Amino acid sequence: MPWPRRLFGRWWRRQSPARQDRLATLAPLLSVLLFLAAIISAFWYLRNEEIERETESVRRDTEITQQQIGLRLIQNQEAAIRLVRELVSRESSPQQFLVQATAMAHERPEITHISWVNAQRELLASHWAALYQPDAAGDTPPASLPARGRASPSEAAFRAVRDSRSPGYSGVFNDDTGGNVFQLQVPIIDHNAFRGAVIVEYSIESLLRHYVPAEVAQRHMIAVLDQATGKVVAATFTAMPGQAARRAPLIYSEAPLTPSHNGLVLRGQGWRTSIGLIGNTLFWMVVALSALTVWMLLGTWRHMRRRAQIQGALIQETNFRRAMENSMPTGMRAMDMEGRISYVNAAFCQMTGYSSGELVGRLPPYPHWPPDRIEENTRLLRMELQGRSPSNGIEVKVRRKDGTGFDARMYVSPLIDPRGQQTGWMTSMTNITEAKRIRDQLSASHERFTTVLEGLDASVSVLSVQQGELLFANRSYRLWFGGDARGHQQMAGSVVGTPFAADHGDEVDPLSGLPTQELTETGANPREVFIEPLQKWFDVRARYLQWTDGRLAQMLIATDITGRLRAEEQAAAQAEKAQVTSRLVTMGEMASSVAHELNQPLTAITNYCNGMVSRVTAESITKHDLVAALQKTARQAERAGQIIRRIRDFVKRSEPQRQPAQARPIVEAAVDLAGIELRRRNVAIHTYVAQRLPTIMVDPILVEQVVLNLIKNAAEAIDGAQLPLQRRHIELRVVPRHTPEEGGVIEFSVTDMGPGLKDEVIARLYEAFFSTKPEGLGIGLSLCRTIVESHRGRMRAQNLYNANQVVGCRFSFTLPVESTLRPGLAAEPSEATPSTNSEASSATATE
Repeated sequence: MPWPRRLFGRWWRRQSPARQDRLATLAPLLSVLLFLAAIISAFWYLRNEEIERETESVRRDTEITQQQIGLRLIQNQEAAIRLVRELVSRESSPQQFLVQATAMAHERPEITHISWVNAQRELLASHWAALYQPDAAGDTPPASLPARGRASPSEAAFRAVRDSRSPGYSGVFNDDTGGNVFQLQVPIIDHNAFRGAVIVEYSIESLLRHYVPAEVAQRHMIAVLDQATGKVVAATFTAMPGQAARRAPLIYSEAPLTPSHNGLVLRGQGWRTSIGLIGNTLFWMVVALSALTVWMLLGTWRHMRRRAQIQGALIQETNFRRAMENSMPTGMRAMDMEGRISYVNAAFCQMTGYSSGELVGRLPPYPHWPPDRIEENTRLLRMELQGRSPSNGIEVKVRRKDGTGFDARMYVSPLIDPRGQQTGWMTSMTNITEAKRIRDQLSASHERFTTVLEGLDASVSVLSVQQGELLFANRSYRLWFGGDARGHQQMAGSVVGTPFAADHGDEVDPLSGLPTQELTETGANPREVFIEPLQKWFDVRARYLQWTDGRLAQMLIATDITGRLRAEEQAAAQAEKAQVTSRLVTMGEMASSVAHELNQPLTAITNYCNGMVSRVTAESITKHDLVAALQKTARQAERAGQIIRRIRDFVKRSEPQRQPAQARPIVEAAVDLAGIELRRRNVAIHTYVAQRLPTIMVDPILVEQVVLNLIKNAAEAIDGAQLPLQRRHIELRVVPRHTPEEGGVIEFSVTDMGPGLKDEVIARLYEAFFSTKPEGLGIGLSLCRTIVESHRGRMRAQNLYNANQVVGCRFSFTLPVESTLRPGLAAEPSEATPSTNSEASSATATE
């Protein structure tokens, strides 16, 4: 074919050399990739053909198994029907039935038992196979027999057979031995009346073991599935204990278990016998050889690209250096070993005002040296040529061509040729006139800042972390601690006199070994420290910073808070008095109810005593009657004592003390105390306390005061609105909650069916001395909110609506779970499992 060759040669000659190289490299790579794709396609085709053959084999074996088992079930059904006809026609006795059932079961190993039950589900006779004998102990009928009122597949099948008067199959279930079984139930019809049923129970495992052909079981796994749950009931292959069954890639599951039609499906599973595509050695050899060829071609291509890139980089580097020298503001000057200038860049010429022709080839003194500094500059140049220039540069004065001067800093580095020998010196010069001006301004700013620090009332001190040296202290620090570093160490929590760099375990600053950047980015952690010699409390805030010389230092800002703490102590004492006063006010408001509550047991005691005196005087009382009357009198006295004890525990003055407590006892105590007022107002209360609530760290008396106040307010609202009896009830709920804002909390809520609150009342609900009751003092809810917030909780109030109508009000408050227990003080473990979420409710109704 000369003409295609000529066309290809003509096209090839038109390409550039670089493109020809690229095509010569990519063509073999493309052919190798096409060869690899062809090999993979061939393997993929063979694999799919194998899967199709195996799928067809699985389908045939499943249909054969379906026919074998279905034929056996039909034969057994016909035998059971003949057995029922014998019972009806000959009126056989249970003994005769057992003989016939034994003969039938002897030839059919898949049957676990054959039973005869009457229409009332009473067992008349039953023959059980030797391996499936039920446990005779107990009064509970076996799971295989129908029982009235029991929801079981056997009972469901019995009802279906009774209604349809035709044989039927039950669903799959577990018998008393734990095996998976299903039943055939044949009704007994005598003179068109249902007289019972004959139950034939099949073991699914025995059906598979005896009626799946051996050659089928060797080739594939046959399983029976419950179509309703998708669970494997029985299979010819069982996985090892503790090992998950291997999932078969070939599954045929569209063969129902006939003639039962009870939701059981036969599934055949098979596996490929040949090695897969990934496990084929030949395939991997081809892939490895192809990858090696591709790698070599890629290496050649990359080498060619690298050579082209190096050439381009060289040109780019040359242009870059030329552009950099022309654009940089730093002046560059090169000298030989004798001090003769051999090169200056454009920036150096622009800074000095001299051209490169006026500078190159000159020996000292140079034209840009000021006349009054020639001796000093000569000395500095001699130091440069000797290699003794400081690393931080030399600050010099430079004179321009027009006679003006400026400050500059010069840095010197040696010039090395390709053979490693020094040929001269390279000097870079930077104009630092503006930098010096800024430095002077910073110095003045530092002086002003120091003046401000000296005037602060707070103590400010800076201590070196490594040396323990006091680097800075303002006037307040010197006034309180003098010029010693011990005051800083006392406020920081270090041991007095111990250097920070010493290795003394916990006495060393724990942050001194960390990187400087991480420490300086750490924020301040406020601490309250008491300095005993001064008898003062300080609010100390610490922060790590890098000092001016690069050392790591710790800065402390200590503010005297002695007066503030004393004011807080006085406020806490006033709050405690307000809490006691609120409880006394609550008891005062409930005085009439308490008097009525105490009057009942005292009146009963008086009546019992007068009755006993009268009967003893008349000598008409027996010893037994006297003891009974005295016991009743004692119970009434205990009742009165309990009422007085609850009131005394509630109103007694005690120090606020948080302790681990459970919510249930707190709620029960509050409900018992509120029951006095609720009975007087004819209001019912229903409580619900979730089980397994975590232990909370609270003051039980204060929380009980909040719950009692909310219950009392709800009862007063209901009674004041003159609501009907069906709406005179309160609901108290204590349940766990989790919200994004608060996290895990325990919520206490009191809900009533009263008239609700107005919007303007809700806005001012927690204001001190604000009350909607004529005789109210306005401190109840305000104090309740203070108590809840002191426990880091929240309190809310909201109306309940039915459409646009207010049908009640709910007050709730939460106590956080995360912060309830102090570190190291864990709640006692309960007997219940912590992961359970079961709840129980207790309802209390007081009329």
